Amino acid sequence: MANDKAVTTTNAVKKEDVKKLSFFKKVAKWWREMKSELKKVIWPTPKQAVTNTVVALVVMIISAVVIWGFDEIAQMIIKAVVTLAG
Repeated sequence: MANDKAVTTTNAVKKEDVKKLSFFKKVAKWWREMKSELKKVIWPTPKQAVTNTVVALVVMIISAVVIWGFDEIAQMIIKAVVTLAG
């Protein structure tokens, strides 16, 4: 029972302290928390980064070619309709 009250009091004090922090202390706290979170990230190896980059570039090139193809087909259809109509 005594421990529950202590925890509750501590939590209440911490919440009040956060509200009372100055702007620069909030920024410093955010920076520390961000650095600790970034340490938890599993960063890709250079080989994985190159592989992922190559895959992304290939997909973009294929997408560009497909869109260009549809554009050319649409352009030919519109020219044919205009020629027939006019």
